[in-house]
Amino acid sequence: MVVKEQVQQVNTWKRLKEDISISAVTAGLIATMVSYAGPLLIILQAAKVANLSDGLLSSWIWAVSFGSGLTCILLSIWFKTPVITAFSTPGAVLLVSSFEHYSFSDSIGAFLLSAVMISILGFTGLFSKIMNRIPQSITTAMLAGILLKFGVDVFVSLKQSPLMVIPMFICFLLARRWLPRYAVILTLVVGLAMALGFHHLNFGNVHMSLVKPIFTAPTFSLNALVGLGIPLCIVNMTSQNAPGIGVLRADGYKTPASPLVATTGIASILSAPFGSHGITLAAITAAICTGKEAHNNLNKRYIAGISCGTFYLLFGIFGAAITSVFSALPNELITVIAGVALFASLSSSLSSALSVTTQRDSALITFLVTVSGFSVAGVGSAFWGLIAGVIANLILTGNVRRFFAKKHIESPVSTSVND
Repeated sequence: MVVKEQVQQVNTWKRLKEDISISAVTAGLIATMVSYAGPLLIILQAAKVANLSDGLLSSWIWAVSFGSGLTCILLSIWFKTPVITAFSTPGAVLLVSSFEHYSFSDSIGAFLLSAVMISILGFTGLFSKIMNRIPQSITTAMLAGILLKFGVDVFVSLKQSPLMVIPMFICFLLARRWLPRYAVILTLVVGLAMALGFHHLNFGNVHMSLVKPIFTAPTFSLNALVGLGIPLCIVNMTSQNAPGIGVLRADGYKTPASPLVATTGIASILSAPFGSHGITLAAITAAICTGKEAHNNLNKRYIAGISCGTFYLLFGIFGAAITSVFSALPNELITVIAGVALFASLSSSLSSALSVTTQRDSALITFLVTVSGFSVAGVGSAFWGLIAGVIANLILTGNVRRFFAKKHIESPVSTSVND
């Protein structure tokens, strides 16, 4: 038995060495950068609302970073799929508007309740059953709606910094023609060079120090459990986990949803006492790692998930200090890199969403509602786009009985043999 396990470990390491690529590692780095660039600023805002000390803030960032990193690595190796997890951005937004009403220990209790509820949804398989009954054209339309803003923002950034953005975009186009696997990393290099040349990099305020995690014993207040814990669970499931599964499905991965959600739920439980408000499946950053930009062969893109998790762990060691690093980078640089890295996913999502003639109208409705930014009770437009598309599809096709009786099974996406 021991010999068999040793052989399996050797085979795993051998495959990792064979499958590793610069493009996949770069995709993981970019996904991590995007994760920190925006959501971390929301965490800082929420911390100010709650008057948290620098120590508690650093512990919070460490907790979400390590929780995300460990689950990325574990799930990516386990399923040989680029499973990208992240700290919940909608959850952080929810905290900005409600954190001040509860003590920090009561909030930790609410975080634990949310994590336990998500774990139950994962272990029971209920979440998988729901996702398996949603047509792929609708999930890909939702993904396209999520990604559209990032593609548009590439060209919007021309107004702010044309001398940096134009060379980056030209580099991307040239690299896409002759060196497609390295298009994103070359664009990043050009962007950094341009930012350095125009003196847009300011690392003067960067101070790196190791984090000291702080354990906070949870307390349980009915007001916090109902007012924060339950809404946080709903927001994390609908605005993060559902789109996250949609990203995987859109790029041809049939990874079961239940173990992914259950694992992030467990990670959330373990990290909550250190300040984590929730570890969830990623959507935007996941698309960076699941698309062709990471690797032409979808069976080798799992390296991007391992890479993303590794960078999470490295960055998390320094806690809040990592914020100063990303604040030193120009917003336009991060915007362009995120946008061009998502071009392939946006293109394939739009194509897939409109590929089934009988579902084009419902897919279009999903796309438009998602793009609209429509939000109710803190639940974002991605969820409502999904709901609108499902309802429209049921009305237009009339397959109500089929929807509740059997799964929607799509044929697997063909795998490129290119290395």
